[in-house]
Amino acid sequence: MVKKSLIIVCLVCGISSMCHAQKYRTAAGVRIESDKFGVTLQQKLHEQGTLEGILAVGAREYSGTALYEWHFPLLGKRFNYYLGAGAHVGNLKDNGVFTGGDAILGIEYKVNGLPFLLSADIKPAVHINHEDWINLSSGVSVRYVILKEKKEKKSLWPFGNKDQDTKKRKKKDKQGSILDIFKKQDN
Repeated sequence: MVKKSLIIVCLVCGISSMCHAQKYRTAAGVRIESDKFGVTLQQKLHEQGTLEGILAVGAREYSGTALYEWHFPLLGKRFNYYLGAGAHVGNLKDNGVFTGGDAILGIEYKVNGLPFLLSADIKPAVHINHEDWINLSSGVSVRYVILKEKKEKKSLWPFGNKDQDTKKRKKKDKQGSILDIFKKQDN
């Protein structure tokens, strides 16, 4: 069962990796887990990758997590899934400082017409110097889009990208052709 699920996830990742996923550049908001409350900041690095920072506070601990996430579209650019990995550092009430590694798997929806992102995820973690060596948490985040994705300017030219076609033509003229040997040279 686990092998079949892993194969399906890998196929979906491979098929959808050619598409663009995010409709925002920077988003910040709140994250709610079963026993923690936190703030989250997500910054787009490239077409499919974001860097997310999470500061969380619980009854016994507080921590900061940094995650690199890959986004893949499910149903268009607004609804996607993401997976990623990162690390955390925090302070436990009785044991002091702890560190560890994290993974994340979730889904995200950019609300159409509103500057909000809704997401739900599962975030397993392995801790060093903590009472619980392994933790599996799930959370829900609501983020406000601070910086939107830049829109491409639409050209009035109906036959492709006029600027790009001109650049290609100039480049081809500079390269020359095999028939240039028959042209009269100025010496």
